[in-house]
Amino acid sequence: MAKIAFILLCHKDPEAIILQARRLTAAGDCIAIHFDARARRADYARIRAALADNPSVTFARRRIRCGWGGWSLVDATLQAVEAAVTAFPRATHFYMLSGDCMAIKSAEYAHAFLDAEDVDYIESFDFFDSDWIKTGIKEERLIYRHYFNERTQKRLFYAALDWQRRLGLRREIPGDLQMMIGSQWWCLRRRTVEWVLDFTRARRDVMRFFASTWIPDETFFQTLVRHLVPGREIRSRTLTFLIFSDYGMPTSFYNDHYDLLLAQDFLFARKISPEATELKQRLGDLYASTGTRFTISNEGRRLFSFLVDRGRKGRRYAPRFWETESTLGRERELMIVACKKWHVAKRLTEAIRDRTGLPALDYVFDEEHAALPDLGGIETTMAKRGRHRRALLRLLFDHFDSDRLVICLDPGHLDLMRDFTSDRSVSRILEIDCEMPDAYLAGHARRVGLAGDSTPPEAMEALLPTIRRDVVNESDALHDAGFDHLYLMREAAPPEANAAALAGFLSIPQDEAAQLAALDYLFAD
Repeated sequence: MAKIAFILLCHKDPEAIILQARRLTAAGDCIAIHFDARARRADYARIRAALADNPSVTFARRRIRCGWGGWSLVDATLQAVEAAVTAFPRATHFYMLSGDCMAIKSAEYAHAFLDAEDVDYIESFDFFDSDWIKTGIKEERLIYRHYFNERTQKRLFYAALDWQRRLGLRREIPGDLQMMIGSQWWCLRRRTVEWVLDFTRARRDVMRFFASTWIPDETFFQTLVRHLVPGREIRSRTLTFLIFSDYGMPTSFYNDHYDLLLAQDFLFARKISPEATELKQRLGDLYASTGTRFTISNEGRRLFSFLVDRGRKGRRYAPRFWETESTLGRERELMIVACKKWHVAKRLTEAIRDRTGLPALDYVFDEEHAALPDLGGIETTMAKRGRHRRALLRLLFDHFDSDRLVICLDPGHLDLMRDFTSDRSVSRILEIDCEMPDAYLAGHARRVGLAGDSTPPEAMEALLPTIRRDVVNESDALHDAGFDHLYLMREAAPPEANAAALAGFLSIPQDEAAQLAALDYLFAD
């Protein structure tokens, strides 16, 4: 009978991970957990302590700092797979999961399903001939080297890509491999997993190639399994039900999706909303059940497509979600940098992205051409962003697959700050108090249209005190608003004080905050 070793990659919500591990192992299976090294040490310690007495749980020996699109996700997976192979010699199948996945069939059904055919389940389509990649770069993922992350180091990512194109620095794909692509959510037999691990130790050239490939979690296992296993023993499909929108965002499932999920021809589903507590409870009970019969209709993706298409044809099936959705999510953290000198805030967010890996955006509600990803149209104009502000942030959280997000706001946007801090999510504000010499205020007046190049010096001299009072009044209003989590960085303050403010604002260790606060160019004009 099949015995599943689940490979769980996760980075948040320790309580949910503990419950998931207990439910899966209670049915006779086992689990190897990799908890992102970027996550809080206290959360990891909590998981280890809670599961310490469970012999069906093991942990990756080395924790990797993971970032979407990079080799780190494959590295983390390999760490967990190696731990599972060693700890669970009787496991027959290895099943990739994320912290957002849950079973939509019983363990009894899943074991019988895997026993029915001696095959591997992994999406594996020809990289160049298939249309699996819907948007973004394609062959460039492979033929150029990628050492920067497109999400957190966008400018460096595309600069490096452009220079390689100009200099003709294409590289060769390993000649004996047919490059394949597909979903990272696979279920492989023990023999296949052992072959893959042996291959990684023998072929360091292939490992070096994939280490600088963009989004290798969609190509690494898919290519190696096809290379090592006869095609007749591969089912090119995933056993995890997931739906992607046209712009590449995964759909979340909620409490009223229970019956729909059970009717799909899959064993697990992703992503289950963190707030769908009733759905989580019902699915958790389902996995431990016996004798449950499932009627498979498999209409989930067609139904989703039908509902989306109705909107394209001008028939609204239901209100847009941003017309009814009123919260960012209880477990999410929004961190707002409020600074009148926009270039100072932008330098800080760039450093946050590079040094902490947190998604950090600039003035998305103040600059028309803010560097926003494609979110289906809601991001196209300032008016839409402001009108659907919470919906915009929800999409950004989902896009970055993170429950933590940093944005910049002009201190004059007190209404937006009040709105976001009134949400049931966690919101923190960092005010950056900069010195404002007359030359800077004069430039600010020209940028916002209060003055022009031909404004007489005497008129500018009369205008500057008013602008300075406005800046002071905005700061006073911010402090008088009574926000619970308000931190202050000051240009005139010592680095130690600014580091303490940053550590509290970002919930990061003091030494990391000290590096950010010590940037010698941060306040330069």
